Amino acid sequence: MNKGIALTGIKPTGVCHIGNYFGAIQPALELTKEYDARYFIADYHALNSIKNSAIIQEYTYEVAATWLACGLDPQKSLVYRQSQVPETFDLSTILLAFTSKGLMNRAHAYKAMVQTNEELGRDIDDGVNMGLFTYPVLMAADILLFDADVVPVGQDQAQHLEMTIDIAQSFNHNYGKELLTIPKPLIRKETQTVIGLDGRKMSKSYNNTIPMFLPSKKLKKLIMKIVTNSQTIEEAKDPDTCNVFTLYKLFAGDDQQSDLRKRYQAGGMGWGDAKQALFELMEEHLGPIRERYNQIMADKPYIDKILDEGSVKAREIASEKMRFLKKEIGM
Repeated sequence: MNKGIALTGIKPTGVCHIGNYFGAIQPALELTKEYDARYFIADYHALNSIKNSAIIQEYTYEVAATWLACGLDPQKSLVYRQSQVPETFDLSTILLAFTSKGLMNRAHAYKAMVQTNEELGRDIDDGVNMGLFTYPVLMAADILLFDADVVPVGQDQAQHLEMTIDIAQSFNHNYGKELLTIPKPLIRKETQTVIGLDGRKMSKSYNNTIPMFLPSKKLKKLIMKIVTNSQTIEEAKDPDTCNVFTLYKLFAGDDQQSDLRKRYQAGGMGWGDAKQALFELMEEHLGPIRERYNQIMADKPYIDKILDEGSVKAREIASEKMRFLKKEIGM
């Protein structure tokens, strides 16, 4: 029995943090149990915001190494660079003919820039490039080219997947047959939001992230900066309103959570003790991944080999799909 296809795009725009790990990496890797999983480095998407060639190349290596260190097996899953599959842009051009400008006007990223420009009294399209404006179409091509059945997305990307569905349905309706597979979003609410050091959603824009691969000493120093209240050591504490315990639960099993919960409620435990417990558990979990990541980053020819081999396989699949589509549309 053939498995369905799951596709995940990873934009190389900076070092991954534990919000990425729990919110995107782990859930996406779990899909290999149920689906034929495909992962790609979305380097052309990154070009909208990063124009420095050395930086985008380094970020590509870092993202690939992160996923490999976290358990992505290139022998069992397809992993490739978006930029090495030019059929993606062939399909993107075709899809533009089935995409209204009005649909692109409603994209969150574009609307946010327009709003910012209006608030600052600038031209509404100041700083908007066509890569950003048509980002949802390229994303649609990424997905539809590989007949993805499901796409794991965060809530912030859900709208773009809805646009992919709209574009695919318009295309299929025009030709009177299902030429493009209609994907379904896979949103896992339990891993949707990971809080940062200050209790808000972990985000680089808030500068409240915990990078995945910090050395042990730096990790501990950062954990000690997690915002807590002013309760004294003697006071009983509520674990369910505590940033430290919220993060602890991400790494802890049921028994570990129960034990720390009792310490909170009994009193006699300071915030330093709670943060130390979190640090030790994080180090136990992330230490081996960090070691593997550093090994992979020290061997960039290995990363190139993995991505090059995967991209060749991806092009074979993409070329077959494009031959089929071009014949159907009369080209």
